[in-house]
Amino acid sequence: MNNLLAKLGQDPHRSLSIFLRGLGLFALGLIYIGIGYFNHHLWQVAGLIILAFASLIAAWGYLGLFANRWFNILNRHKSSDKNNP
Repeated sequence: MNNLLAKLGQDPHRSLSIFLRGLGLFALGLIYIGIGYFNHHLWQVAGLIILAFASLIAAWGYLGLFANRWFNILNRHKSSDKNNP
C-alpha cells in the first residue's frame, strides 16, 4: 500500500494542476447547463457530458493530493516511532 501511495502522490503540484483543471471544466459544465435552461436543451446535455468528465478529472487530481498527504502522514509517524525507543 505504501508503494501505491508513493506512486499516486509523487507529484503534488501536478495533482493540484489536474484538480484545478477539473474544477474549471466543472464550472464550464455548470455554465452550459445554465445556458441550456434559458435556450435549447442540447446545451444542457453538453453541460452534463462536460460535468461527468470534469468530475473524473477532478477526482483523479484530488486522489493524487490525498495520496501525497496520506503518504507523508504515514512516513512521519513511522520515523517518529523509530526515534523513541
